[in-house]
Amino acid sequence: MFPKTGTIVPKFRNGTGANYATAIATALRSELGTSARATKTVMLWTGASGRAAKYWLSAGRGPDGWHLIQLAKNSDAVLHCLLKMADRDEIKLSVELGAAKAALMRAIAVIDSLKPPVGESDEP
Repeated sequence: MFPKTGTIVPKFRNGTGANYATAIATALRSELGTSARATKTVMLWTGASGRAAKYWLSAGRGPDGWHLIQLAKNSDAVLHCLLKMADRDEIKLSVELGAAKAALMRAIAVIDSLKPPVGESDEP
């Protein structure tokens, strides 16, 4: 209970604040699973302790600050989850388009490496 000091406690819109740890845990588990290897991967990505990684995977607590940035850097699922919670779904599309463009550029490079250069064909 808060004393009557005029302090306004903000409510989270759409319940995202209350569901933050659950959302991040769901994203991590969807990408890494629930094995001990998942815990070790989270530890490697963030430099956090094993206990912290287990909390994040079990939704006991959510990562803060630098750890959240490192998770989003290494996990597309966490990045998409974070963008959704921030009501920035349009950025998710931009990220996916960038990845698709990079994949197409790699495919074009492979195709170009397979075909003979112009003027060196066997046809008369």
